[in-house]
Amino acid sequence: MYWFMQGLCFLPAFLVVWSSSTFVVCYLIALLRGDVDVIFPFISDTGAEPPESCIFGLMTFITACAGIATIYSRYKFVEKLSEETRVVNPCLNKSALYIGLLSCLGMCIVATFQEIAETKPHDAGALLFFVTGVTYIVLQTVISYQAFPFGASMTVIRVRLCISILATLAFFPTVVCAFFVKQTELHRDPADKDYPYHLASAVCEWIVAFSFTCFFFTYIDEFKLFTLQVKTEYEGYSNS
Repeated sequence: MYWFMQGLCFLPAFLVVWSSSTFVVCYLIALLRGDVDVIFPFISDTGAEPPESCIFGLMTFITACAGIATIYSRYKFVEKLSEETRVVNPCLNKSALYIGLLSCLGMCIVATFQEIAETKPHDAGALLFFVTGVTYIVLQTVISYQAFPFGASMTVIRVRLCISILATLAFFPTVVCAFFVKQTELHRDPADKDYPYHLASAVCEWIVAFSFTCFFFTYIDEFKLFTLQVKTEYEGYSNS
């Protein structure tokens, strides 16, 4: 049996590959068309102009759907593990689920409202995505420590901790520096006064985004351990 056919590991594997492709494909198309600068545009800049905006919206929406499936599957795995071992607080597991779903909602908002067309809804969606996304991976790191030695190995847990710390540290300059960026054009001049803030915010934004991707990559081995089944019950009409 191929590794991606074991359990549900195809879910995080697909999420990692597809989300990475979303960032890279849109960046390359925007770059080849001359819509963005080579050096660290904002992620949303790479999907601001058509046709890359259409590709960005579609691929981001599919990423959000894959994220929902992966986050819910992770929740059910931890729930089952908690029922048998009582090592994970159920409230913590549910909180991680809801926060993770909110991050996917933020992603859908980003995909629906392009940066140039609808700036405020787009920025609100991006902020929701990053805040809840960072919170989700931090909570999942705590859950991983609580569940040990069940599920992930200590090496994987430590990797998750490092990713969570990196994402958290990169999140703050992403948001703070963005407030000092006044220019809204896609092409930037290094001589602009707010260019250093733009560069710092953009670099940290890419770091946070790929931190999420790397974090879900650590799910693959655990997702080999379980499957989900849908149970259908039919209640027939009784003749009275």
